[in-house]
Amino acid sequence: MFVQELAPLAGSLALSALAATLPLATVLVLLGAVRMKAHLAGLIGLAVALLVAVVLFGMPVGQALSGAVQGAAFGLFPIMWIVVNALWIYRLTVRTGHFDVLRRSFGRVSDDPRIQALIIAFCFGALMEALAGFGAPVAISTVMLVALGFSPVKAAVVALVANTAPVAFGAMGTPVVTLAQVTGLPLESVSSIVGRQTPLLALVVPLLLVLLVDGRRGLRETWAPALACGVAFGVVQFLAANYVSAQLADIGAALAGAAAVVLLPHSRKPARAEVKASVLTGAATETLDGSDSRADIVRAYTPYALIIVIFSVAQLPPVKKLLDGATWKFDWPALDVANAAGKPVSGNIFSIPFLSTGGTLVLLAGVLTAIVLKVAGRDTVREWLATVHELRFAILTVVSVLALAYVMNLSGQATTIGTLIAGAGAGLAFLSPILGWFGVAVSGSDTSANALFGALQVTAAHQAGLSADLLASANSSGGVLGKMISPQNLTIACAAAQLTGQEGNLLRKVLPWSIGLLLVMCLIVVGQSTFLSWMLP
Repeated sequence: MFVQELAPLAGSLALSALAATLPLATVLVLLGAVRMKAHLAGLIGLAVALLVAVVLFGMPVGQALSGAVQGAAFGLFPIMWIVVNALWIYRLTVRTGHFDVLRRSFGRVSDDPRIQALIIAFCFGALMEALAGFGAPVAISTVMLVALGFSPVKAAVVALVANTAPVAFGAMGTPVVTLAQVTGLPLESVSSIVGRQTPLLALVVPLLLVLLVDGRRGLRETWAPALACGVAFGVVQFLAANYVSAQLADIGAALAGAAAVVLLPHSRKPARAEVKASVLTGAATETLDGSDSRADIVRAYTPYALIIVIFSVAQLPPVKKLLDGATWKFDWPALDVANAAGKPVSGNIFSIPFLSTGGTLVLLAGVLTAIVLKVAGRDTVREWLATVHELRFAILTVVSVLALAYVMNLSGQATTIGTLIAGAGAGLAFLSPILGWFGVAVSGSDTSANALFGALQVTAAHQAGLSADLLASANSSGGVLGKMISPQNLTIACAAAQLTGQEGNLLRKVLPWSIGLLLVMCLIVVGQSTFLSWMLP
């Protein structure tokens, strides 16, 4: 048995914590300063984590390598298993043309560009975040807004800012699933708390979007549909995250937000000429023109309806019990780790939920989608393989980051860092969202930030006497606000809007909003740790 030590270097906690930060520092410097590709930075960071674990923290080589393999295995299943199958469904809708049908149906709701920004960037972007994540919402929303006549810069800024509230539950709940796994906390617990934090952002972001699109006039004239959109989104996200399923939170919230806008009579008023002239300063294209039959529109919405139905049925007690019965739990080979108190850590046991995992349920929805959209079996398989190929570098990144995180957690590096920063005491409640924000700003992924800092947050919370569930959840909720300033997302936005080399310009425009909303989230978490504790489950 390998027993973790809090201060293996000369008995000094500070010195040991400094050494334990080397893997994280390596990844962050390679990503942020050297601008190395994420998958390469992750692999180098993993090598540093293994070196620190073996040489400085005394972990046996075999156990360190075994821990890395376990992290990589979790990165493949269930994490990337969810992402691949979700993006596969999106590719099927693009292949059959039903993606264009869907976005045309959104575009017909209103000719007011401020309302279109709400529906496309916030609601439809959230739907894309729910299914695909990993930058897809920003790219797709930006292209659609530019097609409507938004200036490329405004379209990119609106898409970046809109990609906040849904991120923690993106890619079928992948960030919170990862957070639960690396921290050992129940998924229901972290999902519930994140679902009591990010919905508060949803109340603000739509109002901010109409302000970005048309200044004070936009806020004055369209605050009602913006507020209705935010309230509907936030309420459904809260209900789904707390009482239904983390995987359904964004899908339900996106559809509810869009429905709230569509059903509000104010949203359907024709836009005044001066509003269009002021906002639509770019060159509109014909890509959103065309008529669609009712049958095509129904088929375009069918994939999302299938996902909702399948995940809802999977939550029924008899069905849930049946699916859980296919879960395989076993002692991970060549791994026997105890914490500093001598108690075995949860990482010694690995669980493979073959049927109950979100990826398998999404796979079922994808098969049914292919049937409904009349995609031939050979083409369906070809699209799945193409999805894997498209995500090959993302898969390698996630696998390497999860392997790094597992090595840090199992060797005791994360515990040592967490014990040191616990000295901030009650101030940790304010700092926790900032740590998540920083992680996402550098890595571009809430999933990666949760893998890197989740266990650290839990350790610090235990040492400081704060709620581990709250601080771990704050890592994810704060992280969503770093998404808009991450180099990865800025590059995606520039590419979609054909703004080559203007990442710095976009950063200057979105950074104040990122920091401002982060401050709001920090205050929310501080409140929930003290006088707003009634908000927690």
